[in-house]
Amino acid sequence: MRVLKFGGSSLQDADKIRTVVTIIQKRLSTEKLCIVLSAMRGVTDGLIRAARDAEQGDTRYRQFVESLEQRKLQAVNELFPPEQREQTWVPLKTLCKELMDILHGVELVRECSKRSLDLIMSFGERLNCILVSSYMRSLGIPAEYVDARSCIFTDNRHGNAVVDFKLTFQTIKKEIGRKKGIPIVTGFIASTPEGVTTTLGRNGSDYTASLLAAGLGAEAIEIWKDVDGVLSADPDKVKDAFVIDELSYEEAMEMSYFGAEVIHPYTMIPAIEKNIPIWIKNTWNPSVRGTLIARNIKRHGHAISGIASIENVALINVEGGGMLGVPGIASRVFSALAEAGINIIMISQASSEHSICMVVRKEQSAEAVQKLKDELKSEIEAKQIEDITAMENLEIVAVIGENMRGTPGISGKLFSALGTQGINILAIAQGSSERNISFVIESKDASRALNTIHRAFFGENPARNSKEVS
Repeated sequence: MRVLKFGGSSLQDADKIRTVVTIIQKRLSTEKLCIVLSAMRGVTDGLIRAARDAEQGDTRYRQFVESLEQRKLQAVNELFPPEQREQTWVPLKTLCKELMDILHGVELVRECSKRSLDLIMSFGERLNCILVSSYMRSLGIPAEYVDARSCIFTDNRHGNAVVDFKLTFQTIKKEIGRKKGIPIVTGFIASTPEGVTTTLGRNGSDYTASLLAAGLGAEAIEIWKDVDGVLSADPDKVKDAFVIDELSYEEAMEMSYFGAEVIHPYTMIPAIEKNIPIWIKNTWNPSVRGTLIARNIKRHGHAISGIASIENVALINVEGGGMLGVPGIASRVFSALAEAGINIIMISQASSEHSICMVVRKEQSAEAVQKLKDELKSEIEAKQIEDITAMENLEIVAVIGENMRGTPGISGKLFSALGTQGINILAIAQGSSERNISFVIESKDASRALNTIHRAFFGENPARNSKEVS
């Protein structure tokens, strides 16, 4: 059993659906497959906008549903012979009408709760899986549509629900394991045990694939995208970026966290627990090997594996001589931001305890500063804390790799290369695992920094197949 997941860019129109089905069809004679599909490209974002429009009383949501209906109708007309179009179209039209009714209800009450939004977002995957499974059956492929809400169960934290692994794995084995045809499963969506629709967070379809693989005891997960695999850096910023042959689970999680288009970090959790390898493959270039993410991988000859970055961040600095040796300051700082729902991406503190700096999203920086000023008001008035400031228009760069562990000179080589280019480092953080060095720079220096690091560690024209080392 292999679980194959195809994303929205692989399914955005009839031609691309044909390509995906051809990939599946060629594998059926030798492999048992379970397929997970996302919504068509742009549909989930469109559903969110439609919900917000309806909440504001803006009737543009009607135009969106009508255009979505037309998009599906066009796909049906292109994929099916005339005699099969009507029977295929009926369930899709019924779902579109249901979506319109729900959005109309949102318009009437002028409110879209997180629970309602989860239900609205579920229509993208449901429509697409019904369409693709119907098309596969029209070709004689025994495909069975499976609504993931029947087998993936979560709590009621709408928008980013937490999975009940025990119940989910039991149900997956019972519901999907017994299917005689090929399961075509909706990604991204789930439900509470009471049947209320929930979602697994953005890019949650990858997570769906991993949960199914763990529940079914699959030998591998394949995530099909529009790139040849995981790249050593963002190709839009680094011209010499190349496909990485193999990554450890930990390297992949680090790269995902720091903005690389690899795989959602949550996806790795069931895969790591069950030791299931993950392949990143290219829908438009299926013959390419892709990138393997696994526990035991072949080591390459480079000191690092890849570079990732997070744009549009701000550096919050809490500074003051009165912080020296005072217990609880850091706890209060982090608690205040947690209560405000502000995520801290990176932390750095000097051993002198004179300052603490944290990196947050740029759009949250003003609120973060105000929350900290409120929390530490008495210390500011007593001059124990001098100031709380925010510096914006910054970027975090992360240098990642298993080979960094226990290897002297990595930091020296990294910062020496940046120094020769006159790139100033504002803050640095390194975990004890030694597989990640993160630092903050000004956004204007980001492209130069990424290319400088890539050249320093991989050379001018790095080979696509790195030399293996024992």
